[in-house]
Parts: sequence; structure tokens; C-alpha cells
Amino acid sequence: MVTHSHVLKLQLKLVTATRTRIETNPPPLFKVWFFFCSKTIERAEEKDHTLNLFLHDIGTTMSSDLNDYKIIKEGEAEILMHAKNEVFYNKTQVNNRDLSIAVLRTFISKRKQEHEAHLSKRTKGAPKIPENNEPSELVKEEVPDTTPEEDHKSNGEHKVEEEISPEEPCSTVEEDSVKVTEECSTTEGQINVSEGKGRRELKPPRVLEALSASGLRSLRYAREVDGIGQVVAVDNDQASVDACRRNIKFNGSVAVSKVESHLADARVYMLTHPKEFDVVDLDPYGSPSVFLDSAVQSVADGGMLMCTATDMAVLCGGNGEVCYSKYGSYPLRGKYCHEMALRIVLACIESHANRYKRYIVPVLSVQMNFYLRVFVRIYTSASAMKNTPLKLSYVYQCTGCDSFHLQPIGRTISKNTSVRYLPGFGPLVPQECTDCGKKFNMGGPIWSAPIHDQEWVAAILADVKSMKDRYPAYDRISAVLTTISEELPDVPLFLSLHNLCATLKCTSPSAIIFRSALINAGYRISGTHVNPLGLKSDAPMDVIWDIMRCWVKNHPVKPQPADQPGSIILAKEPVLQANFARAVSSLSKAQAKKVARFLPNPERHWGPKLRAGRQITSKHVSLLGPEAINGVLNQEDDKEPKSKKQRTEDDTVTS
Repeated sequence: MVTHSHVLKLQLKLVTATRTRIETNPPPLFKVWFFFCSKTIERAEEKDHTLNLFLHDIGTTMSSDLNDYKIIKEGEAEILMHAKNEVFYNKTQVNNRDLSIAVLRTFISKRKQEHEAHLSKRTKGAPKIPENNEPSELVKEEVPDTTPEEDHKSNGEHKVEEEISPEEPCSTVEEDSVKVTEECSTTEGQINVSEGKGRRELKPPRVLEALSASGLRSLRYAREVDGIGQVVAVDNDQASVDACRRNIKFNGSVAVSKVESHLADARVYMLTHPKEFDVVDLDPYGSPSVFLDSAVQSVADGGMLMCTATDMAVLCGGNGEVCYSKYGSYPLRGKYCHEMALRIVLACIESHANRYKRYIVPVLSVQMNFYLRVFVRIYTSASAMKNTPLKLSYVYQCTGCDSFHLQPIGRTISKNTSVRYLPGFGPLVPQECTDCGKKFNMGGPIWSAPIHDQEWVAAILADVKSMKDRYPAYDRISAVLTTISEELPDVPLFLSLHNLCATLKCTSPSAIIFRSALINAGYRISGTHVNPLGLKSDAPMDVIWDIMRCWVKNHPVKPQPADQPGSIILAKEPVLQANFARAVSSLSKAQAKKVARFLPNPERHWGPKLRAGRQITSKHVSLLGPEAINGVLNQEDDKEPKSKKQRTEDDTVTS
């Protein structure tokens, strides 16, 4: 078989022969063609060399037939997957991986901006350079050892890792568009620093994928994210580590130079590498609770923790006692249960971080398909950690209607420049609901502070739109990010208009009419990315029910038993007279432009897959589909030994 580089070499010979017949000044187009051919040959030779090394290695590492493997391409990475489900891979998680790459790109950009802002602060206090500067004079600056105070109003400043190259005694430093020449003394060999200690370089971020499996995520990080440093893939399964190392070699020199795979327990590895990684990625099969304590210790100050949880049945209230044992919060089964799951995970991460005088700043929190994904930055500050009780709340959910109330855990009292932290006032609600007279269920504590940083969301969405060709799941992640960008950031949980109408047994108003009534009453309202029917609003529950009472007066309902929650609510006269005239801002910008925000699944059986190592049987038809099940079972029948088949046929004949 002729390799790709051999074909290109023949083309280059033809180009060279043609070039000798042309005049000494060849046309510009010809120069471009010749340069392209030569560069393409260099890349092809490198690819052929990598392929030869891989084929040599694959013969020694694979004991089975090559036909048992298939190549899976996602983004710019390719992996080899075995048909026996030895290593876990889920095609559905392409949304997860694409979103992580988008956040990682924005993190690198923000990290660089914070580093430059940090340097500009350092240089502002430096003395100006005298105009008549003699060579013998040394301009020195004392740099204090104390670190600058953190700005807790925003996401905080990243504690950058800086290094000075001592091997360059003479260099030109450029800061704030002013060039400063460092003078050298040839006799004493001293370095004269005129702007602090010179311009310090920011190291590329190190990334840890704690549960790597096939290594697809690490390979995509290394090949698709510019400016990334070392990527460490860790797994405690030998088959996964072998597959990861095989895939690293299969993806060429870039992957080999940046990605490394280790066989280790992720918890032990993170504990033994404290504050060494700028990004830690947790994507376990199930709950991440057992990894959180070591993960918050492994992230560098100002770094990013990316965490996935797929145990949605537990987080959404299916087994409340199990959720409490894993995450320290009790879930409630309301329409907002998926957003509550996000807030439970955030509260759990904050709890683990507080044990080491650290705290989190959520950047993006997403629930899609069958899992949730949170992106938080982690900082170290004993004083900022005291604000944690202000960010957590308990939830009181009425058992009769959709009314819910949040009880903050803590509060503060400010006097002059001092701040005193006190427990929150309570109880927030009486024993019985003031709307329908039923009891309350109590859940939490949950994270009641914002779960997104809208500045980050806008930057991530802009990056995704500018590089749409590089995201296989562009349609889905752009739709989710668009919806998140329009959410009210300071309103925890949400209501369902259909549930409100179900309680009152009335016809449902359109979302535009209901939005208009709230806006005309002076309140804010938005949608939510979790549920297409969910509505976030800062209006209290008595205002919500007054609007619904006014709606029922215009659209009467059939009489209901007097003890029903809907009858009790409608028996009260509305205090607020609702105005259902259409408001200008009743539709969001995305809705006005008819931008798709909630997309259907791209194919059937788009959901969770089997854990690695489990045998595929007919009972997994709901997860994989009948075609996949029949294909696997047919392969097993074909691999059955002929002697066994013959024996069974003989037995049937004799009987």
C-alpha cells in the first residue's frame, strides 16, 4: 500500500520539474502551490511515522483480532473502541465534552486577562524611570512579599504561577507600552531591574481528568484547546489505562506530547497532588460525592472544577435518604427538582471546600439529558468563607399547592466597618400554608446564590458561535447557553404554569399572557433551561395566586369540593388586579427571533449506557435499542465453537 506521503512526494517532483522550465521569477500562485506541497509532505511524513509506530505497538499490545475494534471520531480526536464494552464510552456525552471545551477555552482567556491585570497592578506602584539615566546608576524596587487582597465582588483574581528566567541577564521588558531596558554590569554580572522583577510568564494550565476511561475527553482537550498545557488522565482500571495509552499513540505527536495516562485511584492521586492542577474534571459513572473532598484540594487557587453527576433519580427526590447520605441535603419532588439537584451539588462542593478554608464561585451550571454538569472556580480565603451561610437556604414546599419559600441559613449585621454573622430568622412560614391550608415539606439546604456568571455565559456563547464548525454538538449547546443567558440569575427555583392551573382545575393562559401580567405588576420573569414550561420570577406567591384568581374570574371553572386546595385558593378575593395586556418584553430576545432553545434528541435511545465490563443482554433493549442488542447477540452466536454447535445438532437428531 502506497502511503500518503509517497503520493505527495511524486507531486512535489512534478512541481520541481515544472519550476525549472519557468522563468527565474515564477508567478505568485506557483510559489503558494510549491510551499503548500512541501508543507503537506512534512505533515504527511510525520503522520506516517506516527502510524508506523502505532502499528508496531498495536501488534504487541492487542492479543485479539483487529476486527474487534472500531474507530470513533469526535471533534479532532479518534479512539479505538472494543466491541466487548471493556471501556466505557457514551456517545450522548458529546454535549458534555463540547460544553467543557467551550468553558475551558474561556477559562484560559479569563486567566490570561487576570494575569495581565495582576501585573498592571504591580507596575502601577513602580517608580518612574529618570530621563538622564547613567549606566552606573541602578534603579531598584522593593517588592513586598505580601499578596494583594482578593476582590470578592467578582470571581476574584487568579493566583498565578509565575517564573523568572535567570538565564537571560540582559533583556528588554515591555509593560504598558513602555519599553524598559535592563542594564548589565559586565564586571559584577548583576541584573538591574527597572520595572519590578521584569515581566513574568504565565504557565499553561495543567488539566487532570480524574476518571479517564478511553481518554477521549483528554485527547479532545489536548488537540482542540489552544494554550493548554499538560493533560493527566487517571483511571484505576487497567483495561481503561491500556485503552487510553493506545488512543494517545493513535492520535499522533500532539497527543503524545501533552497527554499522559496513569493507573491510580483518583482520590489518592488528587490527595497526593494538592493545588497542582488548574483544571480538575470529574465525570464519574453515577455520583461524584466520594471524589469531591480530594478534588477541592487538588485544584490550584483560582482554578476550575468541572463536575458531572448522573444519579438524577437520587438527586431529584426518588430516594431522599440516599441523597442526604451522599450530598448532605434532602431533595423535594417538585417541578423544579432538576434545578434543585444542581443547587444540592453546589452546596455539597461548597461544604467540602469550606473544610480547607476555601470557597467556590459558580461559573456555569447545566442540567441536560440525564445528568447535570457544574463548573466552579475555587479560591482560598478564610474571611470570604464566612459568607457561606448567606448562600445556603432551606426550602419549604407546600403539599397542597405549588407555593414554596426559601429560608436562609445565616444573616449579617453591619456596623461601621465591622460585619457580624448571625443565624437566620425563622420560621419563615407557619405550620400551615397561608394559600391552601396544607402542611409543608422541608428540604435542603441548597445553594440559593446565583448558579451562573452571566459575563462568563456571554463569553462562552460568543466563543461557541465563532467556532461552530469545531463543536459536533453545536446546535444543542448553543441552545442551552442561549436559554441560560436569559435566566434571572438571582431567583432560585421556578414555577410551572401548568401545575398552577392543575391546582385550580382551570384552563391555562398562554405563557405570553402570564408573563405580561407579572411584568405589568412590576416584577421580572424569565424562562429556565431546565424545563421549557418553567418560569422564574421574583414575584411572591400571593401575587402569583392573585393573577391566577383574576384569570379564573374571566375564565370560570366548574365547582370543586370545598376542601380542595384549588377551592380554598379561589375562595379568597384577589388583592392585586391583574393587567393581562401584552407587555413589550413578554418574549425574550431568543423567542422573538425564534431561536431554537429546546431541541429533540438526535436519535433514539439517546441516554445513559451500560457500565464498562457488563455483558449486553436482551434486558438492555430500552437503553441500547433492539438493533444494537440483536447485533451483539448475533456476534456471540457466530463466535460459538463449531464443535459445540455440532454437538447440539446431533443431540436434537438422536432425541
